[in-house]
Amino acid sequence: MNTGELLELGQQLRVDSVRAADAAGSGHPTSSMSAADLMAVLLAHHLRYDFDRPAHPGNDRFVLSKGHASPLLYAAYRAAGALDDDALLTFRELGSRLEGHPTPQRLPWVETATGSLGQGLPVGVGIALSGKRLDHTGYRVWVLTGDSELAEGSVWEAAEHAAYEHLDNLVAVVDVNRLGQRGPTRHGHDLDAYARRFQAFGWHTVEIDGHDVDAIDRAYGEALSTRGQPTVILARTLKGKGVEGVQDREGLHGKPLPDADEAIRELGGPRALRVEVHQPPAARALHSVSTAPVELPRWDPGDEVPTRDAYGRALAALGTARDDVVALDGEVGDSTRTEFFAKEHPDRYFECYIAEQQMVAAAVGLAARGRVPYAATFAAFLTRAHDFVRMASVSGASLNLVGSHAGVSIGQDGPSQMGLEDLAMMRAVHGSTVLHPCDANQTARLVAAMAGLDGIRYLRTLRGGTPVIYGPDEEFPVGGSKVLRSSDRDRLTVVAAGITVPEALAAADALAGDGIPVRVIDLYSVKPVDRPTLRLAAQETGCLLTVEDHRPEGGLGDAVAEAFCDGRPQPRTARLAVRTMPGSASPAEQLRAAGIDAESIAAAGKLLVEEAIAP
Repeated sequence: MNTGELLELGQQLRVDSVRAADAAGSGHPTSSMSAADLMAVLLAHHLRYDFDRPAHPGNDRFVLSKGHASPLLYAAYRAAGALDDDALLTFRELGSRLEGHPTPQRLPWVETATGSLGQGLPVGVGIALSGKRLDHTGYRVWVLTGDSELAEGSVWEAAEHAAYEHLDNLVAVVDVNRLGQRGPTRHGHDLDAYARRFQAFGWHTVEIDGHDVDAIDRAYGEALSTRGQPTVILARTLKGKGVEGVQDREGLHGKPLPDADEAIRELGGPRALRVEVHQPPAARALHSVSTAPVELPRWDPGDEVPTRDAYGRALAALGTARDDVVALDGEVGDSTRTEFFAKEHPDRYFECYIAEQQMVAAAVGLAARGRVPYAATFAAFLTRAHDFVRMASVSGASLNLVGSHAGVSIGQDGPSQMGLEDLAMMRAVHGSTVLHPCDANQTARLVAAMAGLDGIRYLRTLRGGTPVIYGPDEEFPVGGSKVLRSSDRDRLTVVAAGITVPEALAAADALAGDGIPVRVIDLYSVKPVDRPTLRLAAQETGCLLTVEDHRPEGGLGDAVAEAFCDGRPQPRTARLAVRTMPGSASPAEQLRAAGIDAESIAAAGKLLVEEAIAP
């Protein structure tokens, strides 16, 4: 397309953005209008994409980080012939694929869900990492961001990581339209302010007028020719460009235009330009998944092994059997034991340093390229990345998260290092799987099982050694549990997971000596939970006692309680959990102080049984 045609295409994208938002009665047309020329030039001249084959290994990848500007994205799809006009006007309707913020679950051309600002560039870094280090097909990753979201710290985690990895296949395009939701942004139209920040991280920067299509074209070409560093194009634009009544004016964010018909006339009316997007070059398939059997590590019952060690050994073995498995860590690989994978498969290991948001985002990007990521850090530090986990679920992403050093059992390091909210956090994620193994063989089996699951999978591991109680050939189906003590005379069921399993077994032995037979359930699958086993135990013993190295809110106790939320009679229950603020102490002292050690379990169990039989 020549200059005039590019300008016309930009106007068509504006008109269609206005039309879509007007039909919906909501949306963000002004945010779409500012970036229309940037999108027009990219679509017509530089993007290489086969819309009939969104999985083509040579396709460039496009991420709309400013997801509220979805009308612009859908208008571009219409211009490329991927959507028709009728579909465009279903924007935001019930059942429409054109949601207020785009998601890959609805549209195959969307790489990741956006809308929580500051996430598009970090995920784009993950996609670019896959392209540069694993796929080697030469595709480019284009990320369109807004200036408001550059206030998010996650953007700068991404900026540093991209420069460190020399991701010259990554181009960030910043729509600097000056206006945020409630008013001007921090730096307004000061492109130099943004350029200095990106340059400090090692990016190549280009500053342009974002409505000069020839300047945009040259900037994209410059980005494509830059080697050894990522490029950011800082484009000065006007929000609501092209309509005098709304252009560069405050108070119009997230609203349809007051007079859409007049605005469309001012923009020159509807158009039906069709863009022949450049086809991607021929490229080999990204990768084939090895079908070799997994030779998991094995431990003998009676050994004492930290479950974090078992995670690292099992992950390395899984990586040997499957070449689609990748590992990421937040600069604590010697503690999480991801280092075992790194030593055996360095080409598929990604060190993300202490940037948990970027770590999870990179995992999402790698998953979008067909990889099976395992991302690990301390359970406590995953809380920093919770919004990325939440949005990964919105994306329908499949990734494995591992939180080590869980609970008070880590000992002397104190509460800042203790994951005590992680089970609640991960259970609340839509469609998630939450696993908490108690011994090494169980951990290894669950690590392997996670690779075949969908959605967000979370594994909780422990710092200290725990006794191996299961044989290496024992099976642990997700959604199951293990009954470790049982008789037809049981008067109490103790439900435990992780570090509290050996404590529960010791308590059961002590109670048996007092004439109180106890059933012990290892509820290693916290979500989904084994409802049939729990219901049978409640029916046969009458009393349930849950014990967890976690806060009482949202963890094991709540998971067990939800097994009885269908209206059936509730069993007599009690919960032991960490209810105080821990200090520094030995692991044994921590468990005792929290009231979740064997002695505390036995005392609580005896009291629960006595209350149950009291007249």
